[in-house]
Order: sequence, then C-alpha cells, then structure tokens
Amino acid sequence: MTQQQRQALDELLRHGPLDVGGDVTEQRAIFHDMINAVPLPEDVSAKPGELGGVPVVTVQTPDNDPSVVVLYFHGGAYALGSAADSVGLAADVSRRVGARAITVDYRLAPEHPYPAAVEDAVAAYRALLADGVPDSRIAFVGESAGGGLVAATLVALKDTSLPQPSSAAVFSPWVDLTVSGASAITKADLDPALTPEALRRRALDYLGPADPATPLASPVFADLTGLAPLLIQVGSHEILLDDAVRLAARAGQHDVPVELQVWPEVPHVFQGFAALLEDADRALLAAAAFIKRNWAR
Repeated sequence: MTQQQRQALDELLRHGPLDVGGDVTEQRAIFHDMINAVPLPEDVSAKPGELGGVPVVTVQTPDNDPSVVVLYFHGGAYALGSAADSVGLAADVSRRVGARAITVDYRLAPEHPYPAAVEDAVAAYRALLADGVPDSRIAFVGESAGGGLVAATLVALKDTSLPQPSSAAVFSPWVDLTVSGASAITKADLDPALTPEALRRRALDYLGPADPATPLASPVFADLTGLAPLLIQVGSHEILLDDAVRLAARAGQHDVPVELQVWPEVPHVFQGFAALLEDADRALLAAAAFIKRNWAR
C-alpha cells in the first residue's frame, strides 16, 4: 500500500498546476487554491492576530497544552504561501505535539526581499518571549523555505544574544540559495514538485543584491555553534536532498545535537500529505516525539 501511495502522490504533483518559478501573482493564487481545496477538520480553530507587529495565525486542536507553543514557518520559496495557507499542516503538527501552533505570516519577496523574513521571524519570537512563554516551552517548525527560515532565525537569535527555543524541526529545508547541491542535478528527474531553475528564480527575488551564500539567507554556510537541537526530515526524491544532508553535517561539525531522517521515495514536504500517505503520518509522529523530548531540556 505504501508504494502505491507514493506513486499516487508523485502523479498528483507532476500533473498539478503549480509552477514555483512562474509568475508570482498567478502562482500565489494557484498555491492558495490548491491548499484550500482540502477543507480543515472541524475541530481545528485558526485565529488571526499578531506578534511583535507581525501577522500570525494561532492554530489549535483539541487537548492542546497551553504552556507549550510551536512557532511555525510556512514554505513557498520566500515568494508564495501565507500563514493562512499553512494552517492544515500546522494543525497536523499541533495535534501530534499537543501544543498550539502559531504560524508566522512573514513578508514575502519580491516586494520584501531579504532580510525581511528573518526580521519578522525574530520579531515574532521576541514577542512570544515577552508574552511570558519560556524559551524552553517553544519549538520551531518549518517546511521548505520555512525550514530554511527556521535555521536562519536560530542563527540570528544567536547573533542577537536571544535564547534558543527548546528545539527545531524542519521538513525539506531550503538552506542553500546558491542551489549548488549535487541533488539539484541527480534528483531532478525524480522530483515531481521543484526544479533548480524555479529555485534560482525565487532566490533572485528574495536576495536582491545580497550574496546568495550569506549565512542568514543560506544557513548551510553559517556557523551553527550553539543552536537548538535540530531534526531534519527530507524525501529521497527531491532536489533539496543535499540541502538537508549538508545542513545535518554542518550542524554535527558545530556540535549541535542533530537527527537526520531521509524518507525513501517521497517528494518535497511529503508531511503535508498525511491524509494520503502513511509515511507522512509516521514522519509527523517522529517530529512530534522529537519536539516533546526537548520541551524541558
């Protein structure tokens, strides 16, 4: 059954209308429509608000522990997506962790290039701390560009002497905006969702004149010493496989507690398809177990 599920998901993504590297206005609308074609479960609540002047959506599922928070960062290559569009996956994380999720509506490129997203992420976390939530009861979670933003934000927190959260879990993180990983070529035919050309176009939108290897844009090149414990999940059928593997290696080199999970024959951010794919449910449960182990470190 699992192999059939993987093949069905691959076909779904290959024949979908989304082109990550296409016209921003058109692709934002397509992305939104695709996400919202799947209704939220009736027991999920999503309430707009703000943290530190940054728009957010607070997502809650039954039996959430009010003392713990997942700060969530959505994907979309820094140009697509929104906090509202991420509610479904954030709710899946919330339900399994038993914590409310606050998904951050950071500013998008090309209207707001680097470092706007990092600034918004730091501002939201700083405000959460000011609201009285201890850093030991906060976990970061992010997917794709949001996973890269998680890593960049952890580095930015270190640079500004703010405390690290208890842990961070990232799904298919985009952490190298130079798009120089070997898997950008070796996995191109297997990846049904992303192309190197699409990522390079979005990287230009996000970076503007900035060096694509700058650490807060491409944290695979950063000094990761002192970062929170890190869980990295990635599919073997995606061009960002090497981003995940190199991030784990660099974290290990800098003495960061890190776990890398490579899930076979699944695509980019496969965790978003838990209703279709047993592997996705298992990955989310593994991420939740990691987060809960680190609440009180």
